[in-house]
Amino acid sequence: MEILNKREKILVVQTAFLGDAILTLPLIQKLKDSFPESLIDVLTIPQSKEIFENSPYVNDLILYDKRKNKSLRALSSIIKEIRSKKYTRLYSPHRSFRSSLISLMSGIEFRAGFDKAAMSWVYNYRAEYNNFSHEVQRNLRLTGQDEENSWKIFPEFIIEEKVFIKVKSLLPSSEKKVICIAPGSVWPTKRYPRYDEVIKKLIERDYFVILVGGPDDISLCENLSKNYGKTELISLAGKLTVIESVALLMNSNALISNDSAPVHMAMATDTPVIDVYCSTVPDFGFYPYSRFSSVVSYDGLECKPCGIHGHKSCPIKSFDCGYLLEPDIIIHELERLLIRKQKSN
Repeated sequence: MEILNKREKILVVQTAFLGDAILTLPLIQKLKDSFPESLIDVLTIPQSKEIFENSPYVNDLILYDKRKNKSLRALSSIIKEIRSKKYTRLYSPHRSFRSSLISLMSGIEFRAGFDKAAMSWVYNYRAEYNNFSHEVQRNLRLTGQDEENSWKIFPEFIIEEKVFIKVKSLLPSSEKKVICIAPGSVWPTKRYPRYDEVIKKLIERDYFVILVGGPDDISLCENLSKNYGKTELISLAGKLTVIESVALLMNSNALISNDSAPVHMAMATDTPVIDVYCSTVPDFGFYPYSRFSSVVSYDGLECKPCGIHGHKSCPIKSFDCGYLLEPDIIIHELERLLIRKQKSN
């Protein structure tokens, strides 16, 4: 597919989870590089709007609350809005039937999507969806360019100074190193079950721990923090916006997280990050690729992986992929990354 250096009006369709939204930013950045004079809008869900609002490459958003309003009238309204804006190009990293239907009805002449998307025939440019490539590399293939050796583009954010001021006011006044932990996930089998032991070991080593997450993680984080004082640990779950969470990670020494959105936030800020895998595996293409990142996983299980997203509970009731991963392995990787970063400064 030829990339022309002319003014375009582009729509990117991404209505998936927050982590997927972050990993769509490199595609948007590449499109802006290919079409410097273009306007790039994004169709997304309310939960992900902050990611795109704070991208210097995004012009405007079309919000589609597909979870609360699944009616045909709502879908029709979105399609009508898209058609009114007269886009010249559409790129859809999201492979759902609904995204393909929107693409088909958009009235946009050029439509790029994946060969494994639902109704892939609606796209007049179809990129190969390789299950074992990184998600960023997969998305960049939608541009028609070979990104085999140069796909590691880092998501960029614009963060206002007032956000940093708020975040810094929440940090401890001591000289302790600050370690953030994101113990939650939409999928229970992606949640590492031994964070209580990790936290205890970190505090014994004189680290200050901050628990982070969204409103759905408040109860989990409160339960993990109940035995510690505010000089050792605080929970900010449900208290920060998405972009405030990014700013917090920029002012922390490291993050330990399940295979979920905070991993990609840390990667974007070059914050050392330990990506903890339970039921999923890095081969699905969502691992961090920053210089101070590491993946930990208990492998060698016949049942692993049990699905690309995880499950509400372990299909075989053992959850060995979580319980057999020793906390000491996580602590060792953390301290190894901290030493590496210190030596690089």
